[in-house]
Amino acid sequence: MDLELADRVYIVTGGARGLGRATADALVAEGARVVLSGRSAGSLDAARTVLGDAAETVVADNADPATPARLVAAATERWGRLDGALISVGGPPQGPVTGVTDDQWTAAFESVFLGAVRLGREIGAALPHGGSLAFVLSSSVRAPLADMAVSNGLRPGLAMVAKTLADELGPAGVRVNGLLPGRVATERVSELDAASGDAEAARTAAVASIPLRRYGEPEEFGRVAAFVLSPAASFVSGVMLPVDGGMLRAL
Repeated sequence: MDLELADRVYIVTGGARGLGRATADALVAEGARVVLSGRSAGSLDAARTVLGDAAETVVADNADPATPARLVAAATERWGRLDGALISVGGPPQGPVTGVTDDQWTAAFESVFLGAVRLGREIGAALPHGGSLAFVLSSSVRAPLADMAVSNGLRPGLAMVAKTLADELGPAGVRVNGLLPGRVATERVSELDAASGDAEAARTAAVASIPLRRYGEPEEFGRVAAFVLSPAASFVSGVMLPVDGGMLRAL
């Protein structure tokens, strides 16, 4: 299948590592060009070394109100167009509701929630007919994760924002979707396993809850994200799509 991605331009926030980087790799492999953002100049430089002339990088924090405009400008100044964005805002801190402080909630809201809303709102307004946004959310949109109160609190709200934005931007021909990764073998998931005190036991327990009986690979997520962003998915909008090996039990 031709995803019709040749010469299209996409912003990928959190694009230096993990699911963002896997998506950038998939987009570039299909002929697209990408603007990667993140907070680490070193990680972004390493990604650009691999992706070459198909990548532009911007050191930016999703919580900064100036970030969306900077990313749109980077795309249009380098390539003269912008076709979509993968909005990935990183993982909030672990902890139960009874153990997360007000300051932690506030910081996570600024970055994970408001940062993503702002990116979607402002990048979405800059997209042409046929443009596409995809929010990287979590399986916590549909089922709570143990010891992840902040994710459980904020991700479902972002899913509803994405669904609402699909309604608002649809008449302009812009699609909006959400992606719900489960246990994908990224550095973030490794950190969460290690934080349990017994990483191997945590992984074994998680694998037992996945019908495919394994963690996903980042490139498996990246391929799905590239498809959802691409013109090949031109009639898919307002969807929350699990990429979890069947882990979610809800329809």
